Amino acid sequence: MLTGRRGLPVVVVGAGPYGLSVAAHLRAARVPVRIFGEVLGSWRHAMATGMFLKSTPAATDLSAPEPGGRLADFRRVHGEPELTELTPIPCDVFVRYGQWFQKRYVGEIDPGRVVGVDRDGAGFRVRLDDGQELAASAIVVATGLNGLAHIPEELRRLVPEGPGPAALVSHTSHHTDLSRYAGRRVAVIGGGQSALESAALLHEAGAEAQVLVRGRRVLWGMTPDLARPWPQRLTKPASPLGTGWILAAVCKAPGGVRRLPPSARLLLFRRALGPSGGWWLRDRVEGVVPVRTACQVTGAAAEGGTVRLALAGPRGGSETLVVDHVLAATGYRLALDGVPFLMSGLRAAVACVPGSKAPDLTGAFESSVPGLYFTGSLAAPMFGPMMRFVAGTEYAATHIAGHLTRRTAAV
Repeated sequence: MLTGRRGLPVVVVGAGPYGLSVAAHLRAARVPVRIFGEVLGSWRHAMATGMFLKSTPAATDLSAPEPGGRLADFRRVHGEPELTELTPIPCDVFVRYGQWFQKRYVGEIDPGRVVGVDRDGAGFRVRLDDGQELAASAIVVATGLNGLAHIPEELRRLVPEGPGPAALVSHTSHHTDLSRYAGRRVAVIGGGQSALESAALLHEAGAEAQVLVRGRRVLWGMTPDLARPWPQRLTKPASPLGTGWILAAVCKAPGGVRRLPPSARLLLFRRALGPSGGWWLRDRVEGVVPVRTACQVTGAAAEGGTVRLALAGPRGGSETLVVDHVLAATGYRLALDGVPFLMSGLRAAVACVPGSKAPDLTGAFESSVPGLYFTGSLAAPMFGPMMRFVAGTEYAATHIAGHLTRRTAAV
């Protein structure tokens, strides 16, 4: 138990969906809290203009401590029509919703960047990029996917000064505007939503894009049926992540997922949701953007401002592809190494999920370091794939805030 820290705030690092939701519940419970970050910063700066959310409206509600904070409520307040499953949600709509939610339920957010967190007696010491320091009773890491982008080593070697939009190689999270590649040849590596939507945007911006997919085929979501007959609803129940009993179960009981053996949890985490594209995106890709399936990148070399990719085909054949830029839609690695503001000693003290570099967490999302909590994507290897999506905010925020409220009352 944290002792001798009465009156010190809980510090929430990150102002994305999870950070906002946790802070909203803490403030409603009158727990002192300071939240650092930019409201939905990743949604504003790590997603290309023109992108849509893959999730349905019912799966994009932030967690408010009282009724009235859903996406549908935001739309109604502003006189905008309610969105349905047949209405893809533009990212800018979600950003406006997050800003409205913050003003209504969270209040002031400090834009300072947290650059250091370390233990300080029974609590923590937080250092900001301007040199300021403050004491905290607890820390909630809610930084989303920031710092976790994965680029395969054979591509990373091509950019010793680092990947980025102006380099030969970049990750999809590096972009807000893909029109800079108009007239250029771009290879998009990956077969999920990020790869397919980026390829569509590149094509529509005038780039010569093609997608290289390791799998044998591209998977697409099914067009929602708003009036599914009851036998289908029974055999394939709906959930925030799609239809089917497995997805429904992991969404209904994240705490139950946590109780599974580590090997079973990791298998579920890795296979419950494979790469796929949204149903509404299909017409913008199929027959429009060249897509190579069963295609493996076996080598890469930089030559005169271009990239030469060695490709292995489905029948053992090989060929070379020369492009001006490689866009890696190769996902993220959920590892504590991607949270650089945790000081090395503190990071080393956090126990990890066996077989993973993600933190091992209690049912309240607390790590093996008392008072240090993790939520969002870094909690997915413990609580299941719902933590990778906005739909997990309700479960995470209520459990973290409830635990911290009880802890604060006991100090």
